[in-house]
Amino acid sequence: MMEIRPIKTEKNYQSALNRLELIFDAKPNSKEGDEADILSLLIESYENKYYSIDSPDPIEAIKIRMEEMNLKQKDLVGVIGGKSRVSEILSKKKKLTVEMIRELEKMLHISATVLVKNYKLG
Repeated sequence: MMEIRPIKTEKNYQSALNRLELIFDAKPNSKEGDEADILSLLIESYENKYYSIDSPDPIEAIKIRMEEMNLKQKDLVGVIGGKSRVSEILSKKKKLTVEMIRELEKMLHISATVLVKNYKLG
């Protein structure tokens, strides 16, 4: 069993990853299973601090979700406006309104926190 300590350096991080790889399939509630759980939390914390990935801007998030759901621009007609309004929004010529954000959150299941982020018009 590895001595569990906070991950403060890249070397600590690599050691923790190597150890987790060895005990990844340990039985739950065993010594190694508990160690794997703790290492996972420490690794996640370190990665969030040093390797964080920003969420996409609202329009990119919408496009990603549309692709995941196999939706086309026409599928957003009525949700955020007419055909030309959908085009203006997705090409970043116009900003999302609060009402559009509410409707998109319901339809696409994208958090309003992502949709209200500021973005530059194109």
